[in-house]
Amino acid sequence: MITNQRACQILADLVQIPSVNNEEKRVAEVLANLFQEYDIPAKVISHDEKRANLVAEVGSGQPVLVVTGHLDVVDPGDRTKWKTNPFQLTEKNQILYGRGVSDMKSGLAALAIALINFHEKFPTNHGTVRFLATYGEEIGENGSHDFYHDGYMQDATALLVAEPSAGYISNAEKGSLDLKLTSRGKAAHSSFPDLGFNAIDPLLDILVAANQQLRSPELPQNDTLGSVTINNNLIKGGVQINSLPDEATAGINIRTIPEFTGADAIKKIQAIIAHRSVVKNNNTDIMLSQLVPKNPNKPLIDLEVLMDEPAVIAPADSSLIKLAQTIGERISGKTIPIKPCPGITDASNLMRHKPADFPFLIFGPGNGSSHMPNEQIPKRVYLNFIKIYTELFNQYFS
Repeated sequence: MITNQRACQILADLVQIPSVNNEEKRVAEVLANLFQEYDIPAKVISHDEKRANLVAEVGSGQPVLVVTGHLDVVDPGDRTKWKTNPFQLTEKNQILYGRGVSDMKSGLAALAIALINFHEKFPTNHGTVRFLATYGEEIGENGSHDFYHDGYMQDATALLVAEPSAGYISNAEKGSLDLKLTSRGKAAHSSFPDLGFNAIDPLLDILVAANQQLRSPELPQNDTLGSVTINNNLIKGGVQINSLPDEATAGINIRTIPEFTGADAIKKIQAIIAHRSVVKNNNTDIMLSQLVPKNPNKPLIDLEVLMDEPAVIAPADSSLIKLAQTIGERISGKTIPIKPCPGITDASNLMRHKPADFPFLIFGPGNGSSHMPNEQIPKRVYLNFIKIYTELFNQYFS
């Protein structure tokens, strides 16, 4: 069994690697070496020289409990707002600080240590725990996409995602759709606007219409996940205040539900764009293609789908969730409610084409400090989750 002191050192080894949307292969190699130290087969699956997935297994046969976490973290941002080095695990008053301690290197380390403890204390040939560590979760979820297409979920009977769940268990998450809109016009001096076309104008028009329609109370809702949401998170246009911009872009994120999917949202945005594909110039309807020099076939707005991950909903009363809730409440001494996850996880890929009753939960150490300066987690919470996962593995197969 791995001691608490060693568990904290393992977490420190992971935190010190700045795997900011990159460098995940180094984290995977640290974990692979740890598994091999305890005679657990592990495989680093390279995507390129810096990025990789990791898979490790104990046991054999059915059932197959897949447990997963991601290897990457987000950028620490403004270092002056940190009270500690973000890439050095620091303990103050029983609180652990560092980038990724909440999202989600503590969950990743807890899973890995629990797998080792389970392998040593409760060896079994009556089932398999499959550990999947993914690259690129924070942007694009490419690692879980690879695992899904490589068949690592085909024989799975349940899925545990160790994302930070802030003291509750989640059985559902909204989908996430990222769209990029590019508007093209014709540059001109702002004192002669009739000689050009402002690319920002139709983009704003489309964004306003999209927000009005996707925030309509008439859209369907889901009993578990609630309503669709839309956020305008990126906008860029122009290079000088006295010149009409010839290009403008916007990035929007739409959180979807089974009753209104990413495909539904795309169709609605496409309809809005089509409705505004004719613009005014000198009080005359004119297609934008006549206004774009050297590019007569370009449309008013280009729509690019950057990511479309589906919503996930699993039964809240599955035996796996009940087991995790019982163990978690006993070890933590706190009530653990069940409610949907506000974010998106690798489950959106790993759960593809699974039946509606497939057991799934999000349950891991972490809190609202994820992605913030001075990201932190109580040391007790991290160590408790090692116990929770170890016992969960044991009871799931007993």
